[in-house]
Amino acid sequence: MTIHPQSLRILSAGAALGVVNALAASFRDETGCTLESTFGAVGAIAEKLHAGEAADLIILTRPMIDKLAREGRIRADSVADIGAVPTGVAVRDADSSPDVSSAESLGAALLAAEGIYFPDPLKATAGIHFSGVIDKLGIRARVADRLRTWPNGATAMRELAQARGERLIGVTQVTEIKYTDGVRLVGLLPKAFELSTMYSIGAVTGAPIEAMRFVEKITDSESRDLRSRAGFI
Repeated sequence: MTIHPQSLRILSAGAALGVVNALAASFRDETGCTLESTFGAVGAIAEKLHAGEAADLIILTRPMIDKLAREGRIRADSVADIGAVPTGVAVRDADSSPDVSSAESLGAALLAAEGIYFPDPLKATAGIHFSGVIDKLGIRARVADRLRTWPNGATAMRELAQARGERLIGVTQVTEIKYTDGVRLVGLLPKAFELSTMYSIGAVTGAPIEAMRFVEKITDSESRDLRSRAGFI
C-alpha cells in the first residue's frame, strides 16, 4: 500500500519564494499535501544540504542542481527549469526613481544613496554579483559605510521597505523585489553588469511521488503566467 505524506519539505533559493508560496494552497487542494519550505541564499541552502538537512525537493541554480543530480542526491529525471531571474534595482514605494540605465548612472545613484541594501556578498547569488559590481565601478571605499547586507534578498528588501532615511536603494533579484511590499523595481542592472540566473528544481532521490507532482506543477504551462509576474523570464 502506498503511503502518501502529509507534507513535502522544500529547500529553496529565495528567488523562488513567491512562486512556491503562491502554488502552496492549490497543491494542497490537489494532493492533500502541504509544503514546508525553507528559503535562503543559495550558499546557505547548500550548507544545509551538506549538513544533512532532510528535504524532498530542492530549488537552486541550474549548475548546483546538476551537481546534486550527478552525485545521485537528486533524481536526474526530475530536474526541470523554473526560469531565469534577472537582478534589479529597487527603491521604497514613495521614493523617486534614480537613473540606473548605464554603468555611469548606476554609480552615481549608489554614490548619492545614504543606504545600499543587498543580500549576503558571500553566499547569495545577487549579493556576490553586486559586490563585484561595486568593485568594478571603483566606488567601494566611498560607499563602504553605507552598505547594508542581509542573509538573503527577501530580508534585504524588507529592511529597505522599513528603513528610515533619504535616498535609499536596494539591489537583488527581481523576484525578491516584486514580492516585497513597500518596495518597487526601478530597473535591471545596466547591460555592462547584467546578471540573469537560471533556477531549477529537482526531487530528492527516494522522495514520494508527490514531489514529482510539484515539479510538474511549478514548471508547467499553467504556472507560466505566475512565474512571469513573479519576475522569472
